[in-house]
Amino acid sequence: MGVPERLAERMSMAEQHEYLRARFSRRSMIRGGAVTLGAVVGGAFVPGATAQAAVPSGRTAVETVDGAHVAPFGRHLAYGTDPRTEMTVSWQVPVAVKKPFIRVGAHPWDLSRKIDAEIRTLFTPAGVGASGNHTQYYVHARLTRLRPGRTYYYGVGHQGFDPAEPHLLGTLGTFTTAPAHKTPFTFTAFGDEGVSYHALANNSLLLGQNPAFHLHAGDIAYGDPAGQGKTSDTGFDSRVWDQFLAQTESVAKSVPWMPAYGNHDMEAWYSPSGYGGEEARWTLPDNGPDKKNLPGVYSFVHGNTAVISLDANDVSFEIPANLGISGGTQTKWLEARLKKYRASADIDFIVVFFHHCAYCTSTSHASEGGVRQEWVPLFEKYTVDLVINGHNHQYERTDVIKDGKVTRKLPIGGTAYPETDGVVYVTAGAAGRSLYAFSAPLSYEGNEHDVDSVSSFVNVKDGKQNETVTRSRVRYLDYSFLRVDVTPAPKGRLATFKVRGIAETGDQVDHFTVARRAK
Repeated sequence: MGVPERLAERMSMAEQHEYLRARFSRRSMIRGGAVTLGAVVGGAFVPGATAQAAVPSGRTAVETVDGAHVAPFGRHLAYGTDPRTEMTVSWQVPVAVKKPFIRVGAHPWDLSRKIDAEIRTLFTPAGVGASGNHTQYYVHARLTRLRPGRTYYYGVGHQGFDPAEPHLLGTLGTFTTAPAHKTPFTFTAFGDEGVSYHALANNSLLLGQNPAFHLHAGDIAYGDPAGQGKTSDTGFDSRVWDQFLAQTESVAKSVPWMPAYGNHDMEAWYSPSGYGGEEARWTLPDNGPDKKNLPGVYSFVHGNTAVISLDANDVSFEIPANLGISGGTQTKWLEARLKKYRASADIDFIVVFFHHCAYCTSTSHASEGGVRQEWVPLFEKYTVDLVINGHNHQYERTDVIKDGKVTRKLPIGGTAYPETDGVVYVTAGAAGRSLYAFSAPLSYEGNEHDVDSVSSFVNVKDGKQNETVTRSRVRYLDYSFLRVDVTPAPKGRLATFKVRGIAETGDQVDHFTVARRAK
């Protein structure tokens, strides 16, 4: 992104942002021939009823396009703070439009409820990215006071494009709010997707699982393919996000797509934290500890299961561009959340997902010592039921771990009891990007090759530290994702998580159960 390597090595994400803003100033952008509302005020995006298009220097009129000729794309859902009653519908338009809105109703023929939407304009100047000047228009509509467990129909539009018109009814989508009570449901998860044929194949299989929601454990679109959190990262291209959101729309238009942020999601141009672009593209629950610096940290509850999204860039020794950005507030918030959820009579299971791996034996990134130092003790203290990571582009699942040791071997088909034994960790980072490697033989359902130990390493403050581990139970090296079937139970009986690793081919490569007594 245009900073000499000798400087980038010493720069935090905030310093990189300041460097880029100084280099690509308002004056230089105007001289280059284009400016947007976002660029004029110096922000990453500008909320408002109408977005302004990029206009050539010297022109005073704002160029617009007849809204009838502009179709929305890239629809994606996200839960609000209360998934039973809140949902955000987000989408893109390729050019500036006027008066965007959403229509919502209980039936496709009854879309009388019309709600204004918000446009966030994101401008990337030539020189920062691989393209020329590029403006993106992201639209968001927050829906509240919905009914729990209810399916709604919706259509998104703007002046000149009304989804309630008979010839546009094919553009309608649906979503279902979380239930008010404990009921069985399924969710899916993976990380490190990007744009590829394999990502498309995984999305097709995801939709077939009929998940209530989907967790994306970071490294979402790879607009920044280098992912080192440096301004010298080459190949940054904001247009990749356009492709990504179009690619995932088949699932995300009906399934809440809940992301955590990884190292490839820090984009220095847009904000000091690197997340200004993400804030334009997503509207996530706002119950985290620091919305400004950590917009990808939040939690929600679906049925009997609490889900917590963390930002591992804050604790990463391997890629320290945002190391310590929260000043410790994220870890304090995490403990408060875990304590609250574990004490709740309505919650049986707790899932935590984030990008960098607590425990993995990949030959590329392996394990993150910052995660082990800051968060693993809390996972064990509050008996977290499942931890899901990405970062390493493969599927790996541990035995049950406590105090850094295996407390129970968990063979394929086995059952873990977090209340007494410890935590199970799954790396599900094979959503679509190029695959990594293992140092040990593959071992998965139908092809089991147990080994006594695996040589690996952990990223610590002073670099890589070699380690030999016995915890690696399942290792699969092809494209895949995670499916979890949640079954509640009467008080005192065993509620279950049935977890499955599913390959791009549809084959099952792993399965195990997590069980605990229902409250």
